Amino acid sequence: MPAAGTLRASPALWAGLAFAAFGADVALALTGAIGKPLALLLLIVPTALLYRAMRLAGGSAAGGACQPKGEVQRRYVRRVMAFTAAYLLAFALQALVAAQSHPPVPLRAALGLLPALAILGVFWAIGRLIVEETDEFMRMLVVRQVLVATALTLSAATVWGFLEAADAVPHVDAYWIAVVWFFGQFAGAVANRVTYGSWGAL
Repeated sequence: MPAAGTLRASPALWAGLAFAAFGADVALALTGAIGKPLALLLLIVPTALLYRAMRLAGGSAAGGACQPKGEVQRRYVRRVMAFTAAYLLAFALQALVAAQSHPPVPLRAALGLLPALAILGVFWAIGRLIVEETDEFMRMLVVRQVLVATALTLSAATVWGFLEAADAVPHVDAYWIAVVWFFGQFAGAVANRVTYGSWGAL
């Protein structure tokens, strides 16, 4: 296979692009170069890149040491994609309503809850994956991913919170915790791959 084709099929390349896009989005948001709604909407870019990395990693693993995906993981992917689409639609609806008029507080609160509910749906999908997975090894990998992501997120939130209290860093809105947690899922998948030769919930 040509070198360029091999590079395009490299999960590490796509994961690197995802983290670079995520870092750029966060930097633009923190510096005020873009508004919060646009920053949240642009998260679809690193999400899509990371999804591509995971698909490539899962495909290469299926031909090697990892087991191919079963129906349970396929349902998980469909659920995550559905909630991701709902997340984007919620932001589109917010932008449409805001362009038409200055909505009252109750309506703004309701519109603000829509993307949050979509993210909660992804959490539910991960929980259902753990419950429905009958392969004990794969279930252990998913639980390990969740633990790694949670440990990284709590550590980052704790460190940033104390730095913020010391006026050493700017304020970051709480919804970024969920974003960091999702990227922590990929870190957990890498830890699974290094330790057990299988990625987990990809």
